[in-house]
Amino acid sequence: MSTAANPDPTNLLPWQPGTVPLMLAPMQGLTNQGLRGLFADWVKPDVLFTEFMRVRPGSRKPLSAVDKEEAATAAATDRAPLVVQLIGRDTEALLAAATAAQEAGARHLNINLGCPYGRMNLGSAGGALLKDPSQLEEHLRGLRAVCRGSFSVKVRSGYDDPEQIFGLLPLFEDCGVDFLVIHPRTVVQKYGGWADHRITARLAVVSKIPVIANGDVTSAAEGLALLAASGAAGLMLGRGAIRDPLLFQRLRGLAPAEPSRPERATALRYYITELRSRYLLLFRGGDSQVLVKLKTVLTMLRTDPDFSRPIGKLLRSHTLETFSELLENLQ
Repeated sequence: MSTAANPDPTNLLPWQPGTVPLMLAPMQGLTNQGLRGLFADWVKPDVLFTEFMRVRPGSRKPLSAVDKEEAATAAATDRAPLVVQLIGRDTEALLAAATAAQEAGARHLNINLGCPYGRMNLGSAGGALLKDPSQLEEHLRGLRAVCRGSFSVKVRSGYDDPEQIFGLLPLFEDCGVDFLVIHPRTVVQKYGGWADHRITARLAVVSKIPVIANGDVTSAAEGLALLAASGAAGLMLGRGAIRDPLLFQRLRGLAPAEPSRPERATALRYYITELRSRYLLLFRGGDSQVLVKLKTVLTMLRTDPDFSRPIGKLLRSHTLETFSELLENLQ
């Protein structure tokens, strides 16, 4: 599996041809610069994604100052390639945002067609676009025309019909999408039930473009089995990687596939301690903001039966000082 960025300037993909990329999924409120930087230095995903950047129709500024700063990190690092993800419903605004992101330094762009909560903030955006995909061709052809590097799609299997993806695939191929990431749940499912990777396997067989499998990979055994069964070109790891960053290295055989509890405790202390240090540099709201951001990550880990009690104590702490003391003594 790939562990290095692609040095070939003629290849648009953000990974080396012939390798199996392991990607860190875009997760709103989680995959900020601090967390991405830690993952890049520690467990080395082959491809990173920004949180989605909201593109509001009619705005004179298609990207916020914060989003432009995020896009600029793509040009400021020699670590894993960074894909900038956009979410919106207006073609003109999306094209302006794509242009602004590239001017800031982005080389790889992605459109979100999967978020089940896009309608709340942006009207028919994200996964809601699949309810009435009549505008998709305009979005896709326009974005492909302005993208100088790779252009990809992250998509659910359908809005309420899990077979919808097979009707959308010819459109993605015809519009020049370079690769697609499939999360095989419907939009209306949100995160309920299980990702149906039988759809991933069928899609990989018929697709002319690389298919990246995403959804419900929480262990090395699950990830390797999914790659073998589906024929997917790579994996995107989301909630499983937030809970266990070393999942990237476990998949590569560079960390124990079944770590002991002490090994997991050591990794957890390191993970949250490093995040705390990076968040103190990144966020300007002081200790209180850093504490909120750390708890957002820990919320994803609290269902772990081995660490539910110490994580519960961390989540109930009211100051960063108390939090840090509890973290230091985590066993």
